[in-house]
Amino acid sequence: MTKTEFLDLLRESTTECYKFAKNYVADDLPERFIYCVSLNVSYDDPQLKGFDIYPEDHDRRLEMIKDTDVAELLYRKGKIPVWIDISVECVHRHTTVIELLCAGRFSDKSEDCYYNHYDIVSPFGVKSPTLPYGHKEGEKFRLKNKYKKSLLGRLTAWFSK
Repeated sequence: MTKTEFLDLLRESTTECYKFAKNYVADDLPERFIYCVSLNVSYDDPQLKGFDIYPEDHDRRLEMIKDTDVAELLYRKGKIPVWIDISVECVHRHTTVIELLCAGRFSDKSEDCYYNHYDIVSPFGVKSPTLPYGHKEGEKFRLKNKYKKSLLGRLTAWFSK
């Protein structure tokens, strides 16, 4: 897979994720997207053979990056994470925030990728937004924007220096 093909898959899975989320959320979801990427959420052992694993990715999260930056980040030496869970996280500043939770194992073999049999956008697995406690099937809910408060906190800290 080339980096361009990976970027196309990211965009296609983002569209699928966006459509899927509309079944669950009451928010108006803008058709502008930004990404938050959590790396190595599978906490893979660097000694594992047959994959590229980057120990420096442990607990690493990048927020509010563009799709092209996601492709630059996740396409490494011709390899990609073997699974990437994709879901709508929230709406922030007239943009739909897409969360990507990534495996720590990188491979260039399609047979290593998860979701090959379930999704047309492997290695991406489209997931629902995080359901609130007590959610009842069929009821739509509002997404919480955790970036609003964190941005305010960062601005407050910056101005208090």
